[in-house]
Amino acid sequence: MTEPIVDAAPALDFDLKSLPKISLHDHLDGGLRPATIIELAEAVGHTLPSTDPVALGEWFRESADSGSLVRYLETFDHTIAVMQTKEGLFRVAKEFVEDLAEDGVVYGEVRWAPEQHLRKGLTLDEAVEAVQAGLEAGVDAADESGRQIQVGQLITAMRHADRCQEIAELAVRHRTRGAVGFDIAGAEDGFLPSRFKDAFTYLAANNFPATVHAGEAAGLESIQSALVDGRALRLGHGVRIAEDITVEFEDNADDDGEGTVGLVTLGNVAGWVRDRGIPLEICPSSNLQTGAIANFGEGIESHPLDMLFQLGFNVTINTDNRLMSGVTLTDEFELLVETFDYDLDDLLELTLNAAEAAFLPLDEREALVEYINDAYANLG
Repeated sequence: MTEPIVDAAPALDFDLKSLPKISLHDHLDGGLRPATIIELAEAVGHTLPSTDPVALGEWFRESADSGSLVRYLETFDHTIAVMQTKEGLFRVAKEFVEDLAEDGVVYGEVRWAPEQHLRKGLTLDEAVEAVQAGLEAGVDAADESGRQIQVGQLITAMRHADRCQEIAELAVRHRTRGAVGFDIAGAEDGFLPSRFKDAFTYLAANNFPATVHAGEAAGLESIQSALVDGRALRLGHGVRIAEDITVEFEDNADDDGEGTVGLVTLGNVAGWVRDRGIPLEICPSSNLQTGAIANFGEGIESHPLDMLFQLGFNVTINTDNRLMSGVTLTDEFELLVETFDYDLDDLLELTLNAAEAAFLPLDEREALVEYINDAYANLG
């Protein structure tokens, strides 16, 4: 991991939105504007829980804030329903990029599952092309407003379906037309990456990178399978890697309460992930909402991301689904500052982690790192 170049972190007395950010784990169908959902739903005849943008946004957040991944995923029935045409996909993708850029994101990977958008007769390739056109239009719109952003598609296969090989081939087919990586998503528990090892072997044979949702709704077995069978270069969420870490306390405290020592032991899986710098795409608010961190406590202060960060894991911070969680990447940064007392150096290190983990050629990642370092240095 690249060392930050800022010597001393100034007080966080500025708008965190101005910081350049990297977004690696952000779902297209989880980032729609409520007003857009309402307009598109009316056009296709889909019934929504509310036709008021504010009320609809609140419905999504309340439904997602249930502590259940299953309930969380049900909210996508409405967003996916309005993303079944070229026009719908184009608009959603364009606005997705505009919203990222407005939040200070300079590089974003947009993950989505084309197989879920074929109800109105689109082919897989037509769906990917429509999204790519929307992403490029969003980049152009951001540029016109004075913001620079680069984006790429993470083509995703749904793990409960039987199309993984087909979607892997789709991703490779579009590698020169916007696709930068592959992912599997959906119901994690009961659908290990080993079910799709042939598709992952195909991707590896074609030198095409994969990130795998693992360590969210399932634990170490899922993470291990993602690493071995999925050839994962990153772990989507991966937060339950903390279940392979043991902390024992020896209390030799004096009268002032000082002297308590925590002895940390990493299991084989956790040690492998940390020592090889495998990036964790952690999504703090989403992890709390879906129950991914239930084994560690009830509140965000119990999230193991700070322990993982302090132990040297390659932690990156992401939003997962901005609509459902009601957050931006700026909000997640603010949450870390408030909860764990992170300073500017911490935010810089997390951002550099993400820049170096991007599915980009080395020279482009180095350019991102330089840009981010310069932006933070100028704050001083």
